[in-house]
Amino acid sequence: MQNDSRKQDALRYHSKGRPGKIEVVPTKEAKTQRDLSLAYSPGVAEPCKEIAANKENVYKYTAKGNLVAVISNGTAVLGLGNIGPEASKPVMEGKGVLFKIFADIDVFDIEVSETDPEKFVQIVKALEPTFGGINLEDIKAPECFYIEKALREQLSIPVMHDDQHGTAIISAAALLNALQLQKKKIEKVRFVINGAGAAAMACVQLYVALGARAENFIIFDINGPLYRERVDIEEFKLPFSNARPEDTLDKALKNADVFVGLSIGNVVTPDMIKGMAKNPIVFAMANPDPEITWPEATAVRSDIIMATGRSDFPNQVNNVLGFPYIFRGALDVRATQINEAMKLAAVKALAELAQSPVPDIVNLAYNAQTITFGPEYIIPKPLDPRLLSTVAPAVAKAATESGVAQHPIADWEGYVDDLNKRLGLDNQVMRILGSKARRDPRRIVFAEADNVKILKAAQILIDEGIAYPILLGDETKIKNIAQANGIDIEGLPIFDPRSEAMEPKKNAYSEILFQKRQRRGLNYYETKKVMRDRNYFGCMMVEMGDADAMISGLTKNYPDTIRPALHVIGT
Repeated sequence: MQNDSRKQDALRYHSKGRPGKIEVVPTKEAKTQRDLSLAYSPGVAEPCKEIAANKENVYKYTAKGNLVAVISNGTAVLGLGNIGPEASKPVMEGKGVLFKIFADIDVFDIEVSETDPEKFVQIVKALEPTFGGINLEDIKAPECFYIEKALREQLSIPVMHDDQHGTAIISAAALLNALQLQKKKIEKVRFVINGAGAAAMACVQLYVALGARAENFIIFDINGPLYRERVDIEEFKLPFSNARPEDTLDKALKNADVFVGLSIGNVVTPDMIKGMAKNPIVFAMANPDPEITWPEATAVRSDIIMATGRSDFPNQVNNVLGFPYIFRGALDVRATQINEAMKLAAVKALAELAQSPVPDIVNLAYNAQTITFGPEYIIPKPLDPRLLSTVAPAVAKAATESGVAQHPIADWEGYVDDLNKRLGLDNQVMRILGSKARRDPRRIVFAEADNVKILKAAQILIDEGIAYPILLGDETKIKNIAQANGIDIEGLPIFDPRSEAMEPKKNAYSEILFQKRQRRGLNYYETKKVMRDRNYFGCMMVEMGDADAMISGLTKNYPDTIRPALHVIGT
């Protein structure tokens, strides 16, 4: 029943109002005839001529420098597999939303009906004049390796397949911090990797770039352990094919230091975790169900450091910690590619940020007293507002130092200030307050529920999980308004203080109000009478703990709204 409700919530979210999640908004005035003549003919000819004379002017006169293409052919969508380009579009739109809200990067999502890797490369290559960067998404292995490599070689704008490198960068930052806490050296630890797809192999290669040794890896794919005699594995996997044909996950994990899972859920048992070396590190990143759950693993090992892909446990390895800020830094210096130096810079910036004092606004977002670096905080939180001004400059500096920046930044302090202004403090605060509200939803009384604006607000609160609305007013009228305007209030409590059904509650409330207000302006008869007023009734609900807050005042003037609150609750 809950899953069906969640399904309907998701479908309604995507279909209500204007279908989908994104739109194109003009950035210049387009109100008058003069505006239109500048935006299009004849004024638009001037920037066209400037760009024709010097292609670099495209960054000066168009949106190219802040525009990323999120491109997929739908062959490996989330955990859904090869569902096709049309079915991948909601995911690509969602990726565009994340780019915008976390790094102020504009996105066109492009779904391509082409599975031939060579043709796919040619299609994407032809789009280069439009975009400042290319984010490849949800393309199956092994084709994704060829596609990314070919595009990086043939294009002069940054290209990244986030399914590979996003997970690798975030998990590598978590790994560096976990190793530090567990007092282990990366070049000596033994790794067991379950999964050998795009993300897993990108993780392995990045760990090696950080100092891990290829001979210290044992890797399993869907067909079992990777060993050198197998004829069905790609050449680039051979240096890591150190297993024996008879190896199992159970055997491999005996005395292993690090387990990294990018496979399927529930394939690791508590006994396997027990058999790992002292101070083990377990990254169970399969979604939605990890290879082993947080409670199972931590119950059998008190010395473990664990991470998952889930937000309901500590140490979430979440790609949103990486791709928006990596592309932000790359775009801002007009990098020709996203190279190893830039990826390593992002890894180190994330690792160092987790070790720095956490500001109160982040503690507020996660309902924590004090978040501090340790076994349950080895990677920054996704809502940390410092991510943009930490990771993007690190990436931009690495691009400059490695020689791929075409537009180096001279004033780094000014650049950081600009980044902090980009999203606006109000956007960051609203995201944080929304997150805090969702973690502990409160009961909100709407005293004027027979109003379409109030009912829309109530539905939004339910859709976003921010609060539990309680509606006051005539039930039939409220339901008719909701139905006429396509507002779903099914299941929400509706109380009418004028109805006979509420007499027992009104009587109880009026008795209490009389005790509070006798000889202070209200006699017993008046306390019974005012309890028919929704503002008085709603305030009494709050006062008596039947609700946590009340919202009113949309249709009544200020004195009539505040007076009941002062009488019932006081200052």
